[in-house]
Amino acid sequence: MITKPDKNQVRKKRHARVRAKLSGTAERPRLNIYRSNKNIYAQLIDDVKGVTLASASTLDKELSLESTGNVEAAQKVGELIAKRAVEKGIKEVVFDRGGYLYHGRIKALADAARENGLQF
Repeated sequence: MITKPDKNQVRKKRHARVRAKLSGTAERPRLNIYRSNKNIYAQLIDDVKGVTLASASTLDKELSLESTGNVEAAQKVGELIAKRAVEKGIKEVVFDRGGYLYHGRIKALADAARENGLQF
């Protein structure tokens, strides 16, 4: 019997291919996205030093969301990560969609971040 690989294994393989081609610096950090069933997380990462410069997620008390696993919540996280990046003087980022397809919550987060001052 042939078994199909699970979705997360396929995503991790896709993410590894993407990560081989891009990395973040202090001037232009990597905007990394992780999406779970219930929450969405975003981080600005300087890969040269290996540090996280800023982060935001649906778990932040600042957002106080009713539902965390939808497009509206992703938009709020995108706005928050962009606000925190601009406060630290970061305007340009490299977008790392984490191996996820660019639609739904990932697209909503990216569009909200762009509207609030990030360029990628």
